[in-house]
Amino acid sequence: MQAWQINDGTMALGPFDTPEPAPDQVRIRVRAVGINRADILQVKGMYPAPPGFDQRVPGLEYAGEVDAVGSKVTHRQVGDRVMGLIPSGAYAEYLVVHEDEPLTLPDNLDFATGATIPEAFLTAYRALFLDGGLQPGQWCLIRPASAGVGLAGTQLAAALGARPIGSSRNPANLRTAEGMGLVATVTEDDTLAEQLKSITGDGVAVIMDMVGPDWSQVLKGLRTEGTLSLVGVLGGAQTMMDLRPFLQRRLKITAMTMRSQTLDRRIAMAGLFNDRLAPLFAAERLRPLPMETFAFADALEAHRHMVEDDFSGKRVLVL
Repeated sequence: MQAWQINDGTMALGPFDTPEPAPDQVRIRVRAVGINRADILQVKGMYPAPPGFDQRVPGLEYAGEVDAVGSKVTHRQVGDRVMGLIPSGAYAEYLVVHEDEPLTLPDNLDFATGATIPEAFLTAYRALFLDGGLQPGQWCLIRPASAGVGLAGTQLAAALGARPIGSSRNPANLRTAEGMGLVATVTEDDTLAEQLKSITGDGVAVIMDMVGPDWSQVLKGLRTEGTLSLVGVLGGAQTMMDLRPFLQRRLKITAMTMRSQTLDRRIAMAGLFNDRLAPLFAAERLRPLPMETFAFADALEAHRHMVEDDFSGKRVLVL
């Protein structure tokens, strides 16, 4: 098979051994690959795959069809249309995963569209609802609501009965999210907490934060016993903060990445998606993210596009 392989800060497309499924695995014929910033960082040597996974081939997000099954597989069959997340290795024509890892690709979505879904929607669902405990009717802040995970979080909150507020330094960047269910928007400045209180009264119940590291305004806009759910550090990874608000108002902070999850957790998340979110896509209550497609052979150009362009959506490699 052909796969993109990392070498000295860049990557090249070339031959690679085609994997064979273990007894409890399925092999996926990859039809589309969703590009994530983690891929670019891995190529540069800044974000290696978790221990135990192949470091040579980047890629976390795929869509395709099952083309071979292991001898003990009972839940999947050849021809199943699937999508999913893996710790590394999606920039390849084939990959193998445990039979219970893939997400079911709804019949009304094509492969390229499917490759825009797993990372953004699973991250947002876990951050807002599993870790954040967001309930119908509650306010939440999506910080920012201009990127893939933010757009997914906006839709999920709206579809499941919560009230999402989107933030950005530039309000013009929120136009896409406004069409996906934002109830209100706020500007990232020194009045952020005041803006949130004017909308909600007592603050938001959950903040899904992809920015960090300055939380001086953010915490003031979080209601008593609220949760800050950290899923990214686009603004920087180092911070100094006053911990007293956590004590005085019983605030909670959670943090996670999807990539480093154990196999059991990945299987559990796949089950949640198949049971709870796939029907929402099938009913068109959730919409895939806007996307731009590139040929598989043009992965380097797609990476450059992601770094240099402010497109609010996903870049997808099509095989």
